[in-house]
Amino acid sequence: MRHFRRVRLVSILFASLGLASACGRHEDTAPAAASTAAPASAETATAGRKYLLETVEDAAVVQLYADGFSSLPLRDKTLIYHLTQAAIAGRDIFYDQKHRDALAMRRVLEAILSQPAGIDAPTLTAIQTYAKLFWINNGPYNNLTSQKFVLTIGPDALATAAKNAAAAGAAFPTASGESLDTLLARLRPMFFDPNVDPVVTSKSPPPGQDILSASANNLYAGVRERDLNGFKERYGLNSRLVKANGTLVEEVYRLNGRYGKEIAGMVRHLEAAVPFAPPATAKALRALIQFYRTGEESDRVQYDIAWVQDKDSPVDTINGFIEVYLDARGVKGAYEGLVFYVNQAKTARIRSFANNAQWFEDRMPYDAKFRKPMVKGIVANAIDVVVETGDAGPVTPVGINLPNDQRIREEYGSKSIALTNVSEAGTAAVPSSMRDEFSWTPEEAQRGSTHGVLANELLTDMHEVIGHASGQQAAGTPRLRADALGEHASALEEARADLVGLYFTADPKLVELGIVSAADHPDLIKAQYESYARNGLVQLRRVRKGTHIEDDHMRNRQMIVEWLRANTKAIDTRQRDGKTYYVVVDTQAFREGSGRLLAEVQRIKSEGDYPAAKALFDKYGITFDPKRRDEVVARVDKLKLPSYMGFVMPTLTAVTGADGAITDVQISYPMDLTKQMMEWGRRQ
Repeated sequence: MRHFRRVRLVSILFASLGLASACGRHEDTAPAAASTAAPASAETATAGRKYLLETVEDAAVVQLYADGFSSLPLRDKTLIYHLTQAAIAGRDIFYDQKHRDALAMRRVLEAILSQPAGIDAPTLTAIQTYAKLFWINNGPYNNLTSQKFVLTIGPDALATAAKNAAAAGAAFPTASGESLDTLLARLRPMFFDPNVDPVVTSKSPPPGQDILSASANNLYAGVRERDLNGFKERYGLNSRLVKANGTLVEEVYRLNGRYGKEIAGMVRHLEAAVPFAPPATAKALRALIQFYRTGEESDRVQYDIAWVQDKDSPVDTINGFIEVYLDARGVKGAYEGLVFYVNQAKTARIRSFANNAQWFEDRMPYDAKFRKPMVKGIVANAIDVVVETGDAGPVTPVGINLPNDQRIREEYGSKSIALTNVSEAGTAAVPSSMRDEFSWTPEEAQRGSTHGVLANELLTDMHEVIGHASGQQAAGTPRLRADALGEHASALEEARADLVGLYFTADPKLVELGIVSAADHPDLIKAQYESYARNGLVQLRRVRKGTHIEDDHMRNRQMIVEWLRANTKAIDTRQRDGKTYYVVVDTQAFREGSGRLLAEVQRIKSEGDYPAAKALFDKYGITFDPKRRDEVVARVDKLKLPSYMGFVMPTLTAVTGADGAITDVQISYPMDLTKQMMEWGRRQ
C-alpha cells in the first residue's frame, strides 16, 4: 500500500497565521518577527536581505537562500551542480502530466515574453501575470484548489501579441505544417474558457462523470474507471494509461519510452554526478539510472532500497515519479526533482524524534495490533534546498518522508527531512495580520506570535518522522492493494500523520527530550491547537468557486477540525461583529479527540476499509458552507494577503579550468521569477 508523505509549505506558514498544511507538503501561523506591512509592498528581511519579491494575485513570490552552499567542499558543490541540472532537465515532464496542452501553452507565453517590445501595456501586463501564475503552478491549474485559471484578455489580444513577437523573431511551438493562427485556435479553449477541462484532479466528479473523465490531467487518455475492471497495471507508478482501439495501453516513462528525451537529459546529468558522490549515494544514483533505462518496478524497488540505505551522505536528491496526488486514483506518480544538503546545526531536534520513534509507536492511541513491534531505520535530517522542480516546486513542501513504498519502509526504514531554508524564507515573507484577524482574543494572537513557529515546526517534524513512519496492517492479513482506499488514500494518510503530531504535541515526552521547556509547554500546546483550528476556517479562502475541496491536504485538515467540532467539546464556534471564529476552549478534549480519531483513521488504513474512509470524508472533509467561505474570503481580501507561495530557486554556475574540469560552483540569487523561468525554458 502506498504511503503518502508531504507537508506543504503553505500549510505550516499560514499556520503561523492560523492554518496548517500538507505532508511531504504544512500552513497558517504568523512568525513572531514577521513584518506587519501588506505583502504587496513589504520587503521582509532577515540580516538585511529581501525575501518577498512580489505578489501575483493570491500568490506570493519568495526568494529561497542556501547560505551554507559556498562553504561546502568542491566535491559536494560539484555533485549538487550536476544533480541540480538533472532535476531541471525533467521539469517539462510535470507540465505535460498536468495537461496535454500545458507545455505548448507555456511555450507560447514564453515566446511572447521573449519579444515584448511593441505589445500594448494592458495586454502585456495580463500575459505577464498569467505566465507567472502558470509557472508557479506548473500549468493552468491552481496548485491548492485544482481549479483552472484563465487569461483576462481576449483571444484577439493574445493573437496580436503573438504575431508581434513572431515578427520580432520569437519561435512558437507549432506542429509540423501548423500555422501560428492554427496553434492559437487549438489552445484557445485552455487559455480562455474556464468550462473546458475545469479541474485538474477531480475526486468528487459531477453527475455522469467519474474521477478519471472529470480530471483534466494527462495521466490518462480516453480511460474511464470502468475500463480498469480486470486490468492489471504493470507500470502503475510510471506510465500514462491510454485507451487505443478499445485496448488499454501503458505508455511507460523511460528511455526510449514516453518522456524519453527528458529522461535522457536527466540520465546524462546523473551520470556526470556519480564520480563526485560518496559510495552509498553513487550506488543509489546508478540504481536510479537503471530504473530510468528500463522503467521496471523491480528496478524502482532497488533504487528505493539503495536511496533509503544511503543514511550518512551530506548531499542528497529526490528525483523521480514520487507522489500520487495528481492522480484521482492515487496510483500514477508525478515527476519531481529536489537537491539538498544536510544542515548539521539544525538536525538535532528532528533526530530526537527519529531516535525515539519506538517510544512513540508503543504509545500510539490505537489498537496494539496496528502498532509496529519494531520501527526500523528512520533517518531524519534538517536540510537546505538548492532546487525544487516539478511536483516539488515552485510551490514547495516543508517536510518530506520517503520512500512511499510501504513494504520498503517496513523492511528498510525511511528518510525524513525538514526543509529548513524553505521554512525560514516563507516565515520571513509573511505578515502576522491574518493570525490577528482570526484570533478570538489578543491573548490568542500573542500565543501564536510567541509559540506558533516552534509549535508548527514540531507538528511538521512529528508528522513526517513518527506520523508517516507509524502503524502497520494487522498481523496475518493479506497485503492491501495500492488502490484499496481509492481517492481517499492520500487525504487519509495526511490526516493520520497530522493526528499523530497533534496527539503528541501535548505529551510530556517533548519536555523530557528537551525540545520544549516545562514552563512553555502548556502555551505551546494551546498555540498549536488554536493554529490548527483557525486553519480549518481560514483555508476556505483558497476555494473561491464551488463547495467542494479537492486537495488532499485541505481535505485532511477540514476533516480533522470538523470532526473535532462535531464530536468533542474542544472547539467553540463563535460570532462577533458578523465574523466567525473557531475558539479552542479545552486542550485536553482536543488531544483526547485527536487520539480517538487517530485510532479510527489507523484502523481504516490498516484494514483498507474504503466505505469507512468515504463516509468520514463525505461527512467532514469535502463539502463546506459557501456562505462561511465567502465571509472568510472577504476578511482575507480586505487584508490583501496571499493564499500560497512560489519560490525562486538559487542559481548555480560552474567555473571550469582550461581542461574543462569544474574548479568552483558559484551560487547566486535571481530575485526574479520571470528571469529564472525564462532561463529554464530556454534549456528545454
